Amino acid sequence: MKTAIAIGAHPDDIEFYMAGTLVLLQRAGWEIHYLNLANGCCGSQQYNARQLRRMRLGEARRAAKVLGAHFHPPLCNDLEIFYELSLLRRLAAVIREVKPNIVLTHPPVDYMEDHTNTCRLVVTAAFAHAMPNFASVPPRRTADYDVTIYHCIPHSGLDPLRRPVASEAFVNTTSVQGLKRAALAEHKSQQAWLDASQGMNSFIAKGDADGRRVGKLSKKFKFAEGWRRHLHYGFSATEVDPLREALGKNYLVNKAYERGLSLAGN
Repeated sequence: MKTAIAIGAHPDDIEFYMAGTLVLLQRAGWEIHYLNLANGCCGSQQYNARQLRRMRLGEARRAAKVLGAHFHPPLCNDLEIFYELSLLRRLAAVIREVKPNIVLTHPPVDYMEDHTNTCRLVVTAAFAHAMPNFASVPPRRTADYDVTIYHCIPHSGLDPLRRPVASEAFVNTTSVQGLKRAALAEHKSQQAWLDASQGMNSFIAKGDADGRRVGKLSKKFKFAEGWRRHLHYGFSATEVDPLREALGKNYLVNKAYERGLSLAGN
């Protein structure tokens, strides 16, 4: 069975940006996995870090169960996701254990460093999946297989300098939007925090609004998630697009993005 893993920075990132695609892969016969690098301990003005770590761990476990994904526990605290060796070795162990053919994660540039550093760690950990001379912690056997990394679109579709970021492809999440909503609703501790810190009012409504916004950009789907593929060098022998193969009609290539790649000589 082919395997996919979604790796987010914090509890609820997967639900906001990646969960629809992950569930569609499961419905296509894939085994799916769920990992938040950080435990969410800073996401509250009401609870202390110890209380919040416990609460958000339970919320994330329940959300993964709603999605039907194998849950992997977080590896560090919020705002402590740094591109450093000890965290990289631990993430490499997860990658080697799961052996994912598809990795869904954050974009290389986003509005906050936890997202950006998660992306950097994921890319290197996946790159080392077949490198026995790079030690993981705990030790895990390496294996030689194709892995493809897909980066979700940054928060609000903008880079940190407020410039729009285009999707290479759109995944139609209309049929699983209710399940995305149910998984996001498990993160009950975040309602007050996101209202206060980001003015979201209802974070579930924000998830729906994001899906509609990307769906509108696709010019075809009611709800969608947007993706860009990582360059295949070091990850697969040739350029492959397993998400497109797995999802069929629910996967739409952005022709304008493709033309831009052609003009750039890719």
